[in-house]
Parts: sequence; C-alpha cells; structure tokens
Amino acid sequence: MKFKETALTFPSFGWLFLFFVIPTLMVFAFAFKPYDDFGGIEPGWTLNTLYEVLNPDFAVILWRTLWLSGITTAVCLAIGLPMAYVIARAHPRYKQSLLLLVVIPFWSSFLVRIFAWKALLHPEGFLKQALVALHIVQAETTLLYNAWAVLVVMIYTYLPFAILPIYSAAAKFNFQLLEAAYDLGASRWEAFVKVFMPGIQKGVFTALLMVFIPAIGAYVIPDVVGGTNGEMIGNKIAQFTFTERNLPLASSLSLFLAAIVLIPMSTIMILSGSGTSRLEATGVSKE
Repeated sequence: MKFKETALTFPSFGWLFLFFVIPTLMVFAFAFKPYDDFGGIEPGWTLNTLYEVLNPDFAVILWRTLWLSGITTAVCLAIGLPMAYVIARAHPRYKQSLLLLVVIPFWSSFLVRIFAWKALLHPEGFLKQALVALHIVQAETTLLYNAWAVLVVMIYTYLPFAILPIYSAAAKFNFQLLEAAYDLGASRWEAFVKVFMPGIQKGVFTALLMVFIPAIGAYVIPDVVGGTNGEMIGNKIAQFTFTERNLPLASSLSLFLAAIVLIPMSTIMILSGSGTSRLEATGVSKE
C-alpha cells in the first residue's frame, strides 16, 4: 500500500522538486556569489550582496512594501469576512449569482484590468473628473503614480482571493451555533466574533496567506500605476534581474522577501502546533 501511495505522489513531488526546490536553492546560492559589470557571476563566495540590501534606499522601499501589503491584506479580510458570511447564508437561488460576481474579474486578463484602472485614475479619466466635479479633490490632485493608487488596485485585484477561501470555510460552518449564541444572550456582533470567526479560522488564515504573499511580491501593479513613488521590492528585483543584470543582488532581495513571509508563517504554524499538542496532552480536543 505504501509503495502505491509513493508511486502516486512521486510525479507531484518530482515536479515540485524540479521546478520549486532546485530554483529556490539556485537563488539562495546566487545571493552569496560575486558579480561582474557584464551581468555575469564570478566564482567564489561573498557577503557583499547581503550588505547591499541594508542600503537605506532599500529600507524606504521595504517599508512601503510592508505597509502596502499589510493594509491590502487587512482591508481584503475586513471586506471578505462579511461578504463570505452573506454569500454562505444567502438563499441557494442567489448564492451562485453572488459567487459569479466574485469570480467575474478572472474572466479578463490581469494586465487588461490593471490598465483599465490606469485609464480610470488618469488625470483625464472619468473618476478624476467626477471627484473634481463633486469638489472632493482639487484639479491639480494626482490620483495616478503614487502609493495610494497601488493600494487601491491591489485591494481590487486580491479581494477575490480573500473572499473565496473564507466562503469555502463558511459554507461548512454550522450556523445553528449562531442561533444558540443568540439564545444565550449574545448580540449579533458577539456571535460573529466569538462563534463564527473561530469556526472559520482556517479559511481566514488561508485567505491571509493568499492575499499577503502575492501582495508583498507584486511588481506589475506598482510598475503600471505606481511609478517611482509607488515602487515596491518586487520592482527592484525585476530591475536588477532584467535591466542591470545583477543576479546576486536580485537573489539577495528575493531571499530577504522570502524570509519576511516564511518566518512569521513558520512561527504561527509552530505555535498552533504546540497549542494543539497541549490540548491533546490534557485530553481536551478542539472540537
């Protein structure tokens, strides 16, 4: 039986090893290699490229990357939680229509949607003209090529990635538990926070990862609507890879970005595992 299971999973593990593990190890190795002015990699090992990541210019871009990714994730979760709740509790007649509205953006190209936002935020675009007409912004206000434009487009882009996993968890939730909480005197808000959210925490954690990971590595959105004022670490990695041909520095930035994602995620998983172990040791299950 074990041989059959190994045989069935070998193609998947082989694919992951070939196209994920090996490239990751190559990026890790390149981060410690010296480079020449012609875009090549010289023999030997060095820590100079890692020291270059500590450049103050990178610190500014790193901070912008972190707060843009963090706010994007927080807003997507804040919007996605109630939306997933509403869809999960909707009448079956309307549920499919609501889910269709969530996935409709995927029917068009990712680049087309970003360029549509660029046209919308353009100084001559409809949104800018409407806001000026309503006296919300001044005529000289720029909606494009700044960090706030990047934030708006990132929230729009990654919101479905927050809604769908939360809805998947909410669809399996026993909503009779909410009715029991109401009977015991809990308000709707208390029942939502203390009963519903703990019951779908795995879906929330999945949504957090599915939004934060692509958001922190984004480079197309800031490149199109952000300009120099909305530049993120992903843009620097692309610049050092394709323009300046400095693969060791690009690899160092990639490693730094991966550490930002992996260290907190690993910590959360370890703490969750230790919490589960303590519950099992005391004979108490999460159920």
